[in-house]
Amino acid sequence: MEGFTDFMSAALPWIATGLLLAIFFARAVHGKKGKKAEENYGSDGMALGMCFGVAMGTALHFDIGLGMMAGMLLGLLIGSGMKKEDNHSAHHD
Repeated sequence: MEGFTDFMSAALPWIATGLLLAIFFARAVHGKKGKKAEENYGSDGMALGMCFGVAMGTALHFDIGLGMMAGMLLGLLIGSGMKKEDNHSAHHD
């Protein structure tokens, strides 16, 4: 079992980085086709996820790098699903 945990500790950051880049670039390419891309909180989610991942890694005494990568990935996924509202079209009295 020790060999498996060593493998996962070495491979997980690369897997998370690959998933993060694939999602990020797929959304960037998809948004450039045709009309204006919908704005979302993907980059905000990545920043907050990275902070929470580092905090959880420190609090739970596991690798901070793994926590940061997992937090960025989860933050991107959650933030991409939340659309920003267009405040320019709001009525101002």
